Amino acid sequence: MSKIADGLLYSESHEWVKVDGNVAIIGVSDFAQAEMGDITYVELPDVDDDVTAGEDFGALESVKTSSELIAPVSGKVVARNDALEDQPELINEDAYAAWIIKVEMSDESELDALLNAADYAKTIE
Repeated sequence: MSKIADGLLYSESHEWVKVDGNVAIIGVSDFAQAEMGDITYVELPDVDDDVTAGEDFGALESVKTSSELIAPVSGKVVARNDALEDQPELINEDAYAAWIIKVEMSDESELDALLNAADYAKTIE
């Protein structure tokens, strides 16, 4: 059974969002990392890149598969978790501690399209 962290928002493509003011901290759900298996590579965008909700901003690769990371919100990348370049397995160890990017949101109303923990749980049952 996958862990689902309360207090986060989730996209149907299995990214999570923690809102901190107008910054969205984005990672992938425990369900997503469990489905992928051992993550071997994380492709990150650059700081100052623009991301658009619903479009890919990077990728995860595992021994089994490759999966695009889909931006749950639009905005500018203000930070990226460079530790993941050398230690992609951090996502397998704790998907909710291993954030991927932080985005300064350009349209906070996009958060309304995301799922709360209970609704996300229903999508992965």
